[in-house]
Amino acid sequence: MAIHDLKEQIARLPEQPGVYLWRNAAGDAIYVGKARALRDRVRSYLGAAGLSPRHDALLDEIASVEVIVTDSVMEALALENNLIKQRRPKYNILLRDDKNYPYLQLTTSEAFPRILVARRVEKSGDFYAGPFLPAKLARRTMALAHRLFGIRSCNEVITGGRGRPCLEYDIKRCIAPCVAEICSQERYAAAVENAKLLLEGRTGELADTLQARMTDAAEAERYEEAAQLRDALRTVRTLRDREQKVATPGLGDRDVFGLKVGPSGGAIQVFAMRGGRVVERVELAVEPGVAHRDGEVLQASLQQFYEDRVPPAEINLPLEIEDAEALEAWLSSRAGRRVRVAVPQRGDKRALVELATRNAELSYRTRFNEITAAHFEALETLRAMLGLPSIPRRIECFDISTIQGSETVAAMVVCEDGRMKKSEYRRFRVKGVGGHLSRTLSSENDLRPHLPDDVAAMREVVQRRYRKVMEEGGPFPDLILIDGGKGQVSAAYEALESIGLGTLVAVGLAKREELLFMRDRAEPIALAENDPALLLLERIRDEAHRFAVTFHRKARSMRDLRSDLDAVPGIGPRRRRALLRTFGSLAGVRRATREELGAVVGPKAAAAVIDYFAKS
Repeated sequence: MAIHDLKEQIARLPEQPGVYLWRNAAGDAIYVGKARALRDRVRSYLGAAGLSPRHDALLDEIASVEVIVTDSVMEALALENNLIKQRRPKYNILLRDDKNYPYLQLTTSEAFPRILVARRVEKSGDFYAGPFLPAKLARRTMALAHRLFGIRSCNEVITGGRGRPCLEYDIKRCIAPCVAEICSQERYAAAVENAKLLLEGRTGELADTLQARMTDAAEAERYEEAAQLRDALRTVRTLRDREQKVATPGLGDRDVFGLKVGPSGGAIQVFAMRGGRVVERVELAVEPGVAHRDGEVLQASLQQFYEDRVPPAEINLPLEIEDAEALEAWLSSRAGRRVRVAVPQRGDKRALVELATRNAELSYRTRFNEITAAHFEALETLRAMLGLPSIPRRIECFDISTIQGSETVAAMVVCEDGRMKKSEYRRFRVKGVGGHLSRTLSSENDLRPHLPDDVAAMREVVQRRYRKVMEEGGPFPDLILIDGGKGQVSAAYEALESIGLGTLVAVGLAKREELLFMRDRAEPIALAENDPALLLLERIRDEAHRFAVTFHRKARSMRDLRSDLDAVPGIGPRRRRALLRTFGSLAGVRRATREELGAVVGPKAAAAVIDYFAKS
């Protein structure tokens, strides 16, 4: 193994805490680790052959080592976490969460915060709640915050100097902080705090706060405000009574981890308990591949999970991990207070850990069944070939169907983990200009001539699809597959960039040649006929084509059933059938006299028919 050529270099490494990076022959970091004593930890790899397939694969690829010395193990842990996040080495444990589910963002960095649907948690100083499962629960919660507390939904810069409030105030969905005489900054701040309690699921505490404010408003004879608070209190109490959450008095604030690791990957369930209630459940998954030990997966999940979250006072784990003291110190420094990491052995805490573990086992069986495992090779090939940060679990494919620009339609199909999700298929009637797309809307909504019909249609449909996805907060695809070549892929990227989603990845699969087109490669990619990745893409593309053609045939049949009589004012389906039955055909209707027509549909409708055909 090449690692034995590094013996002399390893022997000269310092016996200090730090981080080490194993690199391959191309100079890429393939593994990042931390150590209390760098020389001892790195030297242990010299005798690691045969421990596991993962270690053997890593040792075979090692070409060089790089170390970074730190002052403490805690600093090494923080540096290791940052390097893994930046470089995403292939042999480190890389977790993913359910990114298809949205968060709610309370923009506390603004003077007058708003509530927005967010795709991911950013380090912006704002408050985030979620993820919300199912996704529509996020918008329902946001709408409830608007209705109960009057949190604004506009994008205005609030100064309080506006002359009169907008319609949102009149329909009681905003308390109008834009008009200082109606709502002061202090009153709006109180509404924001209440909304924050709602987003956190702390309905009991919220009910107590609303009760106190309602009483104060009534005593001060602010009866309209007291009535609003009364209605909000009733709704919150109803929500609290309907909640079905795990609750154990005395457990306080803690996060509970459950873990299941198997040959196909791993699943982690995190129960966030606040005030003795489980108010949030987060599901994490370990990318399938070479198996890892349970302790390694659990330690990686802790580091990555709390990179963007503030840890609670206590974290309960199903098993012991290495360097628990260093991890506690790192978490405490992030929280600004003491954080305890413990493995409960009995009682309510242990029961909650076992519950989280059972949920993790269920999640593992759901995610990594035999069918998903069969498609993993294809998805992993796609990830490596396209340079994606993670396996493309969700692929959305578009196809256009038309005949000489007539009745142009489009179809989108969805594939998740190698399975087609027919419930999420979508059909589009391409609008364009007059139904014939010789030109179409660009990102600035101007008309650009001389574009092929299918290219223009692809731009329109992709833009319409992902504008709606943005409005709904997801789900976003890991990969967009376009039925077509370079032109269609370019059109798709133009549409994505026009709505601010240029970071999504789109590729084209051309028929007959079966070549894969990418935006940043001049030459297409040719895959072997039996390549699992190509077979998967072909199956998805063919399903999109079938769905589009079926829709196009239906659109054509509907067109063929239409008659010029449909455009005549006052002639509906019943009168149209009566005219055609009496006169035999449209030509017979045209030849009929006013009196003959009037005998069938009446004089007024007969006059409309005569006038219509006289103009045509």
